[in-house]
Amino acid sequence: MSADRQGAPGLALIVRHPGQEPVIWHTGLASIEHQVPIGPATAFNTGSVAKQITAHLVLLAARDSLIHLHQSAADLLPKLKVADVTIADLITHTSGLRDAETLLSLAGLRDLDHYTAADLRTLAYRQRERAVPEGQFLYSNTNYLLLAELLETVHDAALPDLARRRIFGPLGMHATRFQSDPRQVVPGAAAAYRPTGGGWQHTQTPIALPGPGTLFTTTGDLDRWLGHLHQLWQHDTNPLPWQEALGYQVADHQPYLYGPGLYADPRPGHTAVFHYGHEHGFSAATHLTRDGLRIIGLANTADLAAEHVVAAVLRALEQHPGQDLEQLLPLAAGHGRQPVTTAAAGHCGDDGRLRHELGRFTCDQVPGTLRLTRTGDTLHLWRRGTPDRLAPAGPGTWAGKGYTLTLPGGTDHIEDFILDLDRAPSLTYVRLPSS
Repeated sequence: MSADRQGAPGLALIVRHPGQEPVIWHTGLASIEHQVPIGPATAFNTGSVAKQITAHLVLLAARDSLIHLHQSAADLLPKLKVADVTIADLITHTSGLRDAETLLSLAGLRDLDHYTAADLRTLAYRQRERAVPEGQFLYSNTNYLLLAELLETVHDAALPDLARRRIFGPLGMHATRFQSDPRQVVPGAAAAYRPTGGGWQHTQTPIALPGPGTLFTTTGDLDRWLGHLHQLWQHDTNPLPWQEALGYQVADHQPYLYGPGLYADPRPGHTAVFHYGHEHGFSAATHLTRDGLRIIGLANTADLAAEHVVAAVLRALEQHPGQDLEQLLPLAAGHGRQPVTTAAAGHCGDDGRLRHELGRFTCDQVPGTLRLTRTGDTLHLWRRGTPDRLAPAGPGTWAGKGYTLTLPGGTDHIEDFILDLDRAPSLTYVRLPSS
């Protein structure tokens, strides 16, 4: 099935009931410039959906006795300073390592600045202790960036080549690949967009990070992958895939658990594994139930969220199990619409009031410096010349977009503060001496 989004980017969906042929639906354009419609052969960037592929390769390496899941990751990554982090901790996001891309934002990098996997690993190796207590879940792309390096060390092969040899080739996933360089051409790839006041804007950025993301694939290839995962699951007596090798951990949203690059719903009657991803304007979601229902959504526009579409499909199937999928899928796609902010949020304007300099501050976990100023009762945190407005959120606590700043005292004179970002908590910043 297909439908037009009137010259806009769009979405591809697959729903496959156990033992039946898949129902495929797509809408919109893979390329606005060339008016190329999305179809079954269109490849999308799947973001964090790639984590299940990376984790699967790690589990295969453990099965082949190349590694042990409960050994220290530092055994294979000697630059890693947090010695008690295991390979299993990296897989299940219980390492306590802060998200390196989040840390880069503090260093002042902007959307179009180029950085590499090596730059992010350098930030990972600056960390000396867990940011959260041992065993606590902290979703961090750093974990899978390090797992990719670990795999390349063990196999002496690049992750894209390893994945093609061990997974994509044997399963016939010939349209699937990790993009190891943002300049690399991916055949059949969609471009990604965001709406603007006057039309559409490209959203891709000059970065490729195989492991935690940068997997390009089609709905058909992901259907093959989920079919393979389900076969493995059927031959396993455990409630969840690979559970005998790796224990699933409590995740960030109850009642879900997290295992080998997969969230899991362990509730009887709801047992399923799933993941979703957002990267550079793309979004993706996969959902596999214990009895074999597969749902896959891939989108190339920031105003559609694939995980919302997949969730809408699941609700509709539960509420109306006999409904015709050809009618259901277009309706579900409408539930994925989300508002997109086109202006930068949190930036302050110049209201003519006197700005007080409060100092420059540094953290040994992050390169660069931050600057604090106060205008009236408002604090501003500056990164690379751009200010974020901080609003009071409680005694000594100020909130920005995606983070909070905690002061030990008042705002007249600040010697240090704690910065807690969503995926990089407990960063201590101290004042630099005045020059």
